[in-house]
Amino acid sequence: MRLFLVRHAVTPETGVVLSGRAPGIGLSEEGRRAARATAEMLAHLRPRALVTSPLERCRETAEIVGGRLQRSAVIDEAYIEADYGSWSGRRLSSVRRLKGWGALMAGASRFRFPQGETLDEVRIRAVGATESLAGSLPAGAVAIVVSHADVIRVLLAHYLGMPLDLVHRLRVAPASVSVVELPSQGSPLVSVVNQQAPGVGA
Repeated sequence: MRLFLVRHAVTPETGVVLSGRAPGIGLSEEGRRAARATAEMLAHLRPRALVTSPLERCRETAEIVGGRLQRSAVIDEAYIEADYGSWSGRRLSSVRRLKGWGALMAGASRFRFPQGETLDEVRIRAVGATESLAGSLPAGAVAIVVSHADVIRVLLAHYLGMPLDLVHRLRVAPASVSVVELPSQGSPLVSVVNQQAPGVGA
C-alpha cells in the first residue's frame, strides 16, 4: 500500500488553541483554499480508499480532496485527534508555560496528557488501523488518510523506526502530505514528509 497522510487544513484555532476533540471546528477560508490546493496536488492519484478522522476539520478537508478525486471518505475513529484531556481548548501560549509541556518535549513516550491519553496509545490505535487498511487492499494500492498533526507524527515515527521521544522533531504542517510505502513484503519506506502544495503557507 502507498499511504498518503494528509493533515487537515487550517481552522480559526490552528496554532492558537489546542482544539483537541472539540466539535464544531471547521476550516477557515484560508484552510479551504489550502485544502483545494492539496487536492490538486493529489489529483493524479487513483486511491482505493479515502479515510478520515471524524472531526469536522478533517472531514471537510477529506470532502474537498475526495471531491477532486471522485472518492467518498470513510470515517475511522482510530485516526481521531489525540485526547489532550484537561489541556483541550486551552490557548497554546498558556499550555507551553505548563510544567507538563517540558515533560512532554523531553519524554513524549512517557507523558500522559492530564486526564487524556499518551502518544504511545495514539500510536497503537493509528498503526493498528493502518495495518488493517493495508491488509484490506491489493498490493500497491493507494490510500489517503486525513488526520491530525500528532497522529501523523506518531505514524511517521513508527515507520521510520524513530524513538517516540523524538517525535516532535517531525514537522507536519496544515494541509501537508507525507507518504509511507507499505509493501506486502519487506520494510516500510517513508518517502515524503511534510510536502505542501505550491502557494500553501508553512
